[in-house]
Amino acid sequence: MRLTKVLIGCLLVLLTTNTVHAQQDTAAVLFDKLRAKLNNVEDYVADVKVKIDVSFMKVPALTGKMFFKAPDKMKLERNGGISILPKKNMSLSLNSMFPVGDVTVLDAGKKVLEGKEVRVLKVIPDNDATDIVLTKIWVDESRLLALRTETTTKDNGTVKMNLEFGDYIKQGLPDKVTVFLDVKEYKLPKGVTMDYDVSDAGQAKQPATEKSKKGTIEIKYNNYEINKGLSDSIFDEND
Repeated sequence: MRLTKVLIGCLLVLLTTNTVHAQQDTAAVLFDKLRAKLNNVEDYVADVKVKIDVSFMKVPALTGKMFFKAPDKMKLERNGGISILPKKNMSLSLNSMFPVGDVTVLDAGKKVLEGKEVRVLKVIPDNDATDIVLTKIWVDESRLLALRTETTTKDNGTVKMNLEFGDYIKQGLPDKVTVFLDVKEYKLPKGVTMDYDVSDAGQAKQPATEKSKKGTIEIKYNNYEINKGLSDSIFDEND
């Protein structure tokens, strides 16, 4: 009888271990498929409308063209010919929120996001050199889409993104992205603030507190042109 209990106990441990490994393997496969779908888009140009709502500065809505080239080159050319070249820590692309290289993917289970069941993945980079510490991804499995990401970095706090899809769903490109900023030392790219200082709104300049460094950036995309072979020179800082 005692031997039977021991055998049953060992069997349960083996079954539990195998189930955990199977879940992790499945999560890793799902992440690989999602990342491969994104990697199919090597570059794009799109018409955009950008609304920046940050408590410590006043910025009017921007319109123009967004240029992107994998893995992390991005440029916003506003109507009127003035360009904004986001630094790496401000690349507002889904690609930049995904760790590159080898990763460990954990299955965080099913959740309901805006009435739709999604699967949550936790992605941890195996490379300590990357700025990303952890990325959480809310995945629509049936359409293979990332509907939300939450990326924690070493130097720039946590960046959350909500994504909405429409005409370019097959390519995994969103119609609308809302970025939520909640960081201590986050630096918006100089080009975003150069024309719209806090003093323009009639407010005295003063250091932004941790509480005030919250805000959203909303980007609406139209008329994508995908994989046209954009030149690196488009993203030159002196362009």
